[in-house]
Amino acid sequence: HVQLVESGGGSAQAGGSLGLSCVASGYIDRHNCMAWFRQPPGKEREAVAAIYRGGGGTYYTNPVKGRFTISHDNAKNTAYLQMNSLEPEDTGMYYCAAVRCTLSTGLRVSEYYAWGQGTQVTVS
Repeated sequence: HVQLVESGGGSAQAGGSLGLSCVASGYIDRHNCMAWFRQPPGKEREAVAAIYRGGGGTYYTNPVKGRFTISHDNAKNTAYLQMNSLEPEDTGMYYCAAVRCTLSTGLRVSEYYAWGQGTQVTVS
């Protein structure tokens, strides 16, 4: 099965930037997408962004469009989330996920294969 290890995150002031990384290892052939989710304090986990591993499509939830950028490096089996113009509402625990998904009409996940351990993002 696939294992995911996240890094990055931390604290930033509103308007600042942070970056997250997620390295996949193990059996990495089943998932076609990498996704980032976040869970704000006291709220449910929500999808933030997703990308096809082979390229060709991305998804962003409306609140982060134009501010966050998801990317994936196939050679390094690493997904990234660059977060700019951060807002206090971006505060939460961020998780990467290896999933099987389609992005043609929004993000539709048919199977979850693995989750990262989570990394805290705090914006003040």
